[in-house]
Amino acid sequence: MNTARKLETFTQDSQPKNKGFWNRINNIKIGVIPLPLYVLLALIVYGAAVYNELPPDMIGGFALIMVMGMLLGDLGLKIPILKDIGGPAILSLLVPSVLVFYNVLNPVSMEAVTTLMKTSNFLYLYISCLVAGSILGMNRKVLIQGFTRMFVPLVLGTLAAVTAGVAVGTLFGYGAKHTFFYIVVPIIGGGIGEGILPLSLAYSQILGSSAESFVSQMIPAAVIGNIVAIVCAGLMKRLGEKKPELTGNGVLVKTKGGDGISEETNIKKPVDFSLMGAGLLIACSFFIFGGLAHKFLGIPGPVLMIVAATLVKCLQVMPAKMEQGAYHMYKFISTSLTWPLMVGLGILYIPLEDVVKIVTPGYVVVCAAVVIAMVAAGYFVGKMMKMHPVDAAIVTGCHSGLGGTGDVAILSASNRMSLMPFAQVATRLGGASTVILATLLMKLLGV
Repeated sequence: MNTARKLETFTQDSQPKNKGFWNRINNIKIGVIPLPLYVLLALIVYGAAVYNELPPDMIGGFALIMVMGMLLGDLGLKIPILKDIGGPAILSLLVPSVLVFYNVLNPVSMEAVTTLMKTSNFLYLYISCLVAGSILGMNRKVLIQGFTRMFVPLVLGTLAAVTAGVAVGTLFGYGAKHTFFYIVVPIIGGGIGEGILPLSLAYSQILGSSAESFVSQMIPAAVIGNIVAIVCAGLMKRLGEKKPELTGNGVLVKTKGGDGISEETNIKKPVDFSLMGAGLLIACSFFIFGGLAHKFLGIPGPVLMIVAATLVKCLQVMPAKMEQGAYHMYKFISTSLTWPLMVGLGILYIPLEDVVKIVTPGYVVVCAAVVIAMVAAGYFVGKMMKMHPVDAAIVTGCHSGLGGTGDVAILSASNRMSLMPFAQVATRLGGASTVILATLLMKLLGV
């Protein structure tokens, strides 16, 4: 007996004394990665970037944005106050933009991210997976009701945004016409590529100035509007947590007997990785179909992609197993790659230099008024139309900012990526309509 006790005592004393400390360190995680392993991975990527050995392709791009995205997303979820207003999205967008502004990222890092985001078109792969997976994984009845009802809060929200923006802009001395064409319209125009660039070309043809001069005037409004929309989405999420009766947690329309998001689908079944591969192919095919159909119909490809996915779901022509694969691919993409994507967007699409040149406190107030009016209108109109007001406000708010980039940021801040199809419709159709109407008004008024 004594021998057994001595052996036990000897065994306990022989254990490393720092084992408890090491376990505590390993329990600290950056995202899902233990801190020591994260530090090692980050040092590898940093060392490769410093010595110009970071691969200038998808491998180097993914490594860089994932290292930064995991850290910034995790910090955004933990910093008080910031975590309640979309902290992960705000940090993941703005910190990389600041690093670019101060030339912290060297050329090899910029090349790797540019290859991933622009050459390989990672943003649209992400959006395609979200659109296809969320639509195919959605209840058919909820999907139809959502698309038919969302246009009313979208239209009324746009009118409210224009009214509020022009009124506040006039109050701050910008003038009604200048406020409308150079602040309000860029915010609700559908982003930089689909909104500001076409607008700048139209403005230059009508007024005879260079398109570049108009781009630099309009981009700050879109950037600030998008940041305000992210904050509003974070606040809406917080409101939904405090008052659950106001939100569908990613479901737009109220239905009897629950939210219906998982009815008629196999999305609760265990993950099948071979089906996820099929889901990826389906998502890519929807995107390619949109581009092909655009050649013949002239309608933007992303809009046609949404229409095609919606028709497939409504007509129930997709096998249930394939819907399951597309849905699980969407869950993987939205869970693992959202914050890294934000980093890539912040590096390439948030031009802090342009914002700094033109921004004043009054300018920020005008931009905020546009977005707040739109979100508020979405909330109250959605409530009257038997929609979940929090979710209706978030979708309506996606009409303000940076197009597909803004949709990802706004929905990630509110943890409602399942609303991506509705957000894309609000952004694409709302933005295209705004560009057309603004161009016609510019020709008429000759501002």
